[in-house]
Amino acid sequence: MSEKIASNKSIMSIFIFGALADLLFGYDTGVMGVALLFIKKQMTLSPSMQGWVVSSLLIGAMIGVAIAGILADKFGRRKIILITAVAFGIGAIGAAVAPDVSLLIISRFIMGLGVGAASVVVTIYLSEMAPTNKRGILTALNQLMVTLGILLSYIVDYSLAPFEAWRWMLGIALVPSIIVFIGICFQPETPRWLVKNGFEDKALQVLTRLVGKLKAEQELNEIKTFLDAEKINKQSTVFTPKIRLMIIVAAFIAMFPQIMGTNSIIYYAPTMLTTIGFGGSAAILANVAIGALNFLMTFVAMKLIDNVGRKPMLLCGTVGMGLGMLTLGIVFHSSHSHPSTGSGVIALIAMLVFIGSFATTWGTITRILISELLPLKFRGSIMGYVLVLNWGFNFLIGLIFPIVLNGLGASVMFFIFMGIAIIAFFFVLLLVPETKQRSLEEIEQSMRA
Repeated sequence: MSEKIASNKSIMSIFIFGALADLLFGYDTGVMGVALLFIKKQMTLSPSMQGWVVSSLLIGAMIGVAIAGILADKFGRRKIILITAVAFGIGAIGAAVAPDVSLLIISRFIMGLGVGAASVVVTIYLSEMAPTNKRGILTALNQLMVTLGILLSYIVDYSLAPFEAWRWMLGIALVPSIIVFIGICFQPETPRWLVKNGFEDKALQVLTRLVGKLKAEQELNEIKTFLDAEKINKQSTVFTPKIRLMIIVAAFIAMFPQIMGTNSIIYYAPTMLTTIGFGGSAAILANVAIGALNFLMTFVAMKLIDNVGRKPMLLCGTVGMGLGMLTLGIVFHSSHSHPSTGSGVIALIAMLVFIGSFATTWGTITRILISELLPLKFRGSIMGYVLVLNWGFNFLIGLIFPIVLNGLGASVMFFIFMGIAIIAFFFVLLLVPETKQRSLEEIEQSMRA
């Protein structure tokens, strides 16, 4: 019993500090929504420059995503998480003291390197640390921390908004970055990476800490057997037809949350609500409600993911997201020249439907499913390339949305997002496999068959 308690404590310690990096990811993603209201006024920013302030983080994230997986495969998952914490800290300090928009953009870019790296490496770290029967719920912890980070950013924004203290909004991210750095210093490397790189004794120590002495030897042998079989198989697993298909599926799974419009709401909800009838303080408070729902529905997802499964949840979530975007398109189209509080309330409800559907499904499942579908030998590097697509479309939406909002109106984009949701539904229905309650090795073996 004492061994089991110690094991559970070790697992929670590893997962809490690992997922804290995702709290920073969420905070830095969400904080700009309200901060931008004051930055654009103080620095007199055009719509295109507003897009660059938001999107500079996303350019950094694309680069961070592209290199983090390769570096994590070479140097280890844990070391790269430490580096992401440093990037978060430097970016937070730079953004807080930026005298002009140029340094603000550079600081956001540095922060983005950390955000992108965390989106790859933390997911791999947590999925490789998790026992098979708990992998879904424990890996979902990273998305819970992302949503908590977003919620905290909204609460900080709301608290500091009366003072227009956008520098404090951005700079406060330094505190959790220090906590992450210190916490991860005391956490182990993943056993799969250790075995793959010849550190079997250390891997056994980590497995003993995670699952207890009895199961540790068994899991170590499973990992070794799998890696030995991989070495014998001279054909690169990445080029087998089934795995090639799964890489394509993983790429689309990464893209769909962005091209269905998620971050148009995460980044610009206050701006949109003020254009359709809300006052400034009401829009900021509504933003907190969006963040709270995002956080709370992630708990629901954690309960469902290892019971209901990945595929049914994605299908249901896509329907809800599509309906939310359809409603937003209709409201913004009909209220374009006649904004009112009533229109704003309907728009807020539609945003809540969208975010609730996203948080319960795509928000929690996307990175878990991607890490499950990719082969161990290439997991870090390919996951990096796949998530470049995620951040690339995130960047495009962050950059062009304020321009579209100022020009054509938001309804055009919302109708496009709805159409993409329809495509996503049939893609998931036809091509996405179920992975619940299956070990990573079992999933990969089925793709080799």
